[in-house]
Amino acid sequence: MSDRHELAGTSGKRTSPITFYRQVIAELRKVVWPTRPQVINYFWVVLVFVLVMMAIVAGLDYGFGQASFKIFA
Repeated sequence: MSDRHELAGTSGKRTSPITFYRQVIAELRKVVWPTRPQVINYFWVVLVFVLVMMAIVAGLDYGFGQASFKIFA
Protein backbone atom coordinates (compact mmCIF):
# COMPACT_ATOMS: atom_id res chain seq x y z
CA MET A 1 0.00 0.00 0.00
CA SER A 2 1.16 3.48 -0.75
CA ASP A 3 1.49 6.22 1.83
CA ARG A 4 0.23 8.79 -0.66
CA HIS A 5 -3.43 9.71 -0.28
CA GLU A 6 -3.79 11.75 -3.45
CA LEU A 7 -6.26 10.91 -6.14
CA ALA A 8 -4.85 9.74 -9.43
CA GLY A 9 -4.47 12.60 -11.90
CA THR A 10 -4.60 15.46 -9.40
CA SER A 11 -1.80 17.85 -8.73
CA GLY A 12 -2.61 18.21 -5.03
CA LYS A 13 -3.47 21.93 -5.26
CA ARG A 14 -6.74 23.13 -3.81
CA THR A 15 -9.35 24.80 -5.99
CA SER A 16 -10.30 28.34 -5.05
CA PRO A 17 -13.90 28.88 -3.94
CA ILE A 18 -14.62 31.04 -6.99
CA THR A 19 -13.34 28.38 -9.39
CA PHE A 20 -15.29 25.71 -7.52
CA TYR A 21 -18.48 27.79 -7.75
CA ARG A 22 -17.98 28.31 -11.50
CA GLN A 23 -17.44 24.58 -12.00
CA VAL A 24 -20.59 23.77 -10.05
CA ILE A 25 -22.64 26.19 -12.16
CA ALA A 26 -21.14 24.75 -15.36
CA GLU A 27 -22.06 21.21 -14.28
CA LEU A 28 -25.60 22.25 -13.31
CA ARG A 29 -26.09 23.70 -16.79
CA LYS A 30 -25.35 20.25 -18.24
CA VAL A 31 -28.14 18.63 -16.23
CA VAL A 32 -31.24 17.62 -18.19
CA TRP A 33 -34.04 18.70 -15.87
CA PRO A 34 -37.31 16.75 -16.04
CA THR A 35 -40.46 18.39 -17.33
CA ARG A 36 -43.44 18.99 -15.07
CA PRO A 37 -45.41 16.00 -16.47
CA GLN A 38 -42.38 13.75 -15.91
CA VAL A 39 -42.08 14.91 -12.30
CA ILE A 40 -45.79 14.29 -11.71
CA ASN A 41 -45.52 10.83 -13.29
CA TYR A 42 -42.43 9.95 -11.21
CA PHE A 43 -44.22 11.15 -8.08
CA TRP A 44 -47.15 8.77 -8.65
CA VAL A 45 -44.87 5.85 -9.50
CA VAL A 46 -42.85 6.37 -6.31
CA LEU A 47 -45.99 6.86 -4.20
CA VAL A 48 -47.56 3.62 -5.47
CA PHE A 49 -44.31 1.72 -4.95
CA VAL A 50 -43.96 3.00 -1.38
CA LEU A 51 -47.58 2.12 -0.57
CA VAL A 52 -47.14 -1.41 -1.96
CA MET A 53 -43.95 -1.90 0.06
CA MET A 54 -45.67 -0.56 3.20
CA ALA A 55 -48.50 -3.06 2.69
CA ILE A 56 -46.04 -5.93 2.27
CA VAL A 57 -44.07 -4.98 5.39
CA ALA A 58 -47.26 -4.41 7.41
CA GLY A 59 -48.62 -7.78 6.31
CA LEU A 60 -45.40 -9.57 7.24
CA ASP A 61 -45.29 -7.74 10.58
CA TYR A 62 -48.86 -8.72 11.35
CA GLY A 63 -48.28 -12.32 10.26
CA PHE A 64 -45.10 -12.77 12.27
CA GLY A 65 -46.74 -11.09 15.27
CA GLN A 66 -49.70 -13.46 15.16
CA ALA A 67 -47.37 -16.44 14.68
CA SER A 68 -45.25 -15.44 17.66
CA PHE A 69 -48.33 -15.07 19.87
CA LYS A 70 -49.50 -18.55 18.86
CA ILE A 71 -46.06 -20.05 19.46
CA PHE A 72 -45.27 -18.36 22.81
CA ALA A 73 -48.76 -17.95 24.32
